[in-house]
Amino acid sequence: MSEITAHHGLLTDVDLHVDDTGGAGRPVVLIHGWPLSGESWAHQVPALQGAGYRVVTYDRRGFGRSDKPRSGYDYDTFADDLHAVLEALDLRDATLVGFSMGGGEVARYLTRHGAGRVHSVVFAAAVPPYLAHTEDNPEGPLDQATADEMEKGLKGDQKAFYHQFTTDFFSVDGALAVPAAEQAEAERLANQADHHAALTAMEAFGTTDFRDDLRNVTVPALVIHGDSDATVPFEGSGKRTHEAIPGSELHVVNGAPHGVNVSHADEFNRVLVDFLQR
Repeated sequence: MSEITAHHGLLTDVDLHVDDTGGAGRPVVLIHGWPLSGESWAHQVPALQGAGYRVVTYDRRGFGRSDKPRSGYDYDTFADDLHAVLEALDLRDATLVGFSMGGGEVARYLTRHGAGRVHSVVFAAAVPPYLAHTEDNPEGPLDQATADEMEKGLKGDQKAFYHQFTTDFFSVDGALAVPAAEQAEAERLANQADHHAALTAMEAFGTTDFRDDLRNVTVPALVIHGDSDATVPFEGSGKRTHEAIPGSELHVVNGAPHGVNVSHADEFNRVLVDFLQR
């Protein structure tokens, strides 16, 4: 484990917590969802390492064990932080796997930094192409009333909000699709997030338009999504992302909630490793 300086500032640096399995295998960089941390990939790291890959996870600025500055919670900065990780570790021919809001980093990274270090990409239960339901994005699954309610809930009682959010994260039709311990672990990770970071990152993933970014995905791409995802619904997100990226592959996990990498870890890992090996 190490700290990587993602930003050098006049008054302060921003350090990101990074875990790197090392080894000679082709690198796979796992980018976590909101409001969790790199620890949320606990079911993927051993499987990928066992398949011969070098696995890198990191905590987004403001979350987990990374620094929690007052600014930089926009996708241009998030993508630049990802680039800093790739550069600091000199990762090449890497596969970027973005879960939920992490899919936005993947899309914006290719726009800002190109595919020079990238072999392929994976959008897992990811927020692109554009969550917000607007006049020019009628298929966007996140309406303003729901966004306002989420903001109000997080501002009002953070602990209660995270409990309900992580419960919904792993639920299908109101019932948990994972052991209670998995929900409790996600809740623990959520409570490590800085409050200001969580609020501003929530606004970022809810309002950032990635439709132009997806046009810059020219490397092999895989979309994995649960068909029972109530947090980032498949029809308004994964399905549209697959349609927007020519030649992309799609795997829909039957009966899976948003937290598909935990609820259906074996299937998720099998599909991911199969994609990596091709």
